[in-house]
Amino acid sequence: MIVAIDGPAAAGKGTLARRIAAHFQLAYLDTGAIYRAAAFQAVAAGDDPADPVAAEAAAKRVRAEQLADPKLRDEAVGKAASVVAAIPGVRAALLAFQRDFASHPPAGSRGAVLDGRDIGTVVCPLADVKLFVTASAEARALRRFKELQEQDPGAIYLRVLQDMKDRDARDSQRQAAPLAPAPDAVVLDTTALDADAVFKMACDIVGRKVAL
Repeated sequence: MIVAIDGPAAAGKGTLARRIAAHFQLAYLDTGAIYRAAAFQAVAAGDDPADPVAAEAAAKRVRAEQLADPKLRDEAVGKAASVVAAIPGVRAALLAFQRDFASHPPAGSRGAVLDGRDIGTVVCPLADVKLFVTASAEARALRRFKELQEQDPGAIYLRVLQDMKDRDARDSQRQAAPLAPAPDAVVLDTTALDADAVFKMACDIVGRKVAL
């Protein structure tokens, strides 16, 4: 069984994907971490993440064991990840990685949950369940702002909001696999919902497929 969860940054898809995976005994892959790893590789090598040749080379160096590195959660790495993710060569280099995980999840799993920007449209277009988790830019910026405040008391909400809007624009307007819900995806707007309410809605949707 494959569950595809897409959506913009800070919409809550990662939290939801992890809970769905644990609840239904599915393996979980944060595909955003793959792009973050590619961006981190490029920056660590002193390359410009916007350079297609350097970014593609960095993507080819990504390995599964790198995805848990806490350095990948740095805000600067997130911005660079949005840049490299718009490069067709990078997406092509990482596509096989994602599809292999979905088709061959770790032993003991009943299937896989992947979350990202183009899982339901490009990576796993035949996924059993497709969810598109979204929220207003203001709500998502506030969530990210609160996270950043724990690390940096000087974080500025308006700057976070602008960064969020810039990232949304890059993700939705890129030529390679732009951010958009699949035609058969169920859209979950989390603007006014807490994580438990979203989880219950998603469980009902996934559970119906499991019962078939």
